[in-house]
Amino acid sequence: MKPKLIAASILLATSGAVAFYPAVQSQGIVPVNPPVSATAARERPVVDVVFVLDTTSSMTGLIQAAKEKIWSIATTLASAQPAPEIRLGLVAFRDRGDAYVTRVTDLSTDLDSVYAQLMDFRAQGGGDGPESVNQALYEAVHHLSWSQNPGAYRAIFLVGDAPPHMDYADDVKYPASVAAARSMGIRVNAIQAGRNGQTLQAWQQVARLGLGEFLQVDADGSAVAIATPFDEKLADLSRQLDGTRLYYGSEETQASKQRKLAAAEKLHAAASLESRARRATFNASASGRLSLIGDDELVEDVVSGRVELASLPPASLPEPLRAVAPERQAAIIAETAARRGELQRQIEALADQRAAFLRESLADSDSAEASLDNKLYRAIRGQAEASGLRYEADVPAY
Repeated sequence: MKPKLIAASILLATSGAVAFYPAVQSQGIVPVNPPVSATAARERPVVDVVFVLDTTSSMTGLIQAAKEKIWSIATTLASAQPAPEIRLGLVAFRDRGDAYVTRVTDLSTDLDSVYAQLMDFRAQGGGDGPESVNQALYEAVHHLSWSQNPGAYRAIFLVGDAPPHMDYADDVKYPASVAAARSMGIRVNAIQAGRNGQTLQAWQQVARLGLGEFLQVDADGSAVAIATPFDEKLADLSRQLDGTRLYYGSEETQASKQRKLAAAEKLHAAASLESRARRATFNASASGRLSLIGDDELVEDVVSGRVELASLPPASLPEPLRAVAPERQAAIIAETAARRGELQRQIEALADQRAAFLRESLADSDSAEASLDNKLYRAIRGQAEASGLRYEADVPAY
């Protein structure tokens, strides 16, 4: 089949999926959720957020809260206007003599892979009071690929319950690292877990020097974690949506995408039901779709017209398409696009119902106001405004 006929068959077969994909402009159909082009993604404002997280034994509760709420935080970040490109990074730290001093996960739009790293964090070690905060902050500032976009919102959130070791002679002390962050346009915020007086003093200075916010929460993170009647269905639909992704390209590219798919499978197997529902809610957003699909995804690229299926060498195609005729390849892509659009619509509807349920459940709750969710949102909303991002909601995503 010739390229034009293949393209025509795809567009006809996907006419029922216009909520996710555009139809031919001459037909005058305006999509609700068009695919994200590479150009459009580059034009989005950028949000870079790195969590520098103490993973010693006393942080068990807060680490668990982070695992549960990272998708809610991502959804909150995604609620800005205009919808941003969201990149998250992690720096886990303990102290010298522990199993590790730091573990760094670079900034990435692939939040599944970042979350897969977070899932591996266990609270162990520590015990002598101060931790290697200095090294963790230095690496967060200097060892991650911060956006060079001058308008990006860049922020570090230091999270811990113990003060820094100031007696290591070969450390770069935190005031120097925070000053370097400030010169790079990175705000440094400090979230204290618990009430340790030495930590309080250091964390307040970090926030003051970093032009950030000082936040204080209970040792368990003080996060809002409510199960809803929609969680199970959202988690199931999300897994089905994951199954619509077909990646193509070089052997190296496809190997990279297999790691992305494996990260998603890992969270479906091990993350809580509520966390998977929060991920589905994030993926229903414009920013979430960018994270979910990423680059080099065949359905997205063919249906949008960025790639002609007939022009691709067979070896570059995903495994399910290599052994079938061109006509069947086109049909598979069309069917997958239609299924993706329907799943996306169902997820969006359930995500709206879930959000309404949570708003009603928390309407008269004092705990929501004092929660980590709310404190983070207040800090982010105020800081991101300088980068042209507007967060108009009264409350964060839960």
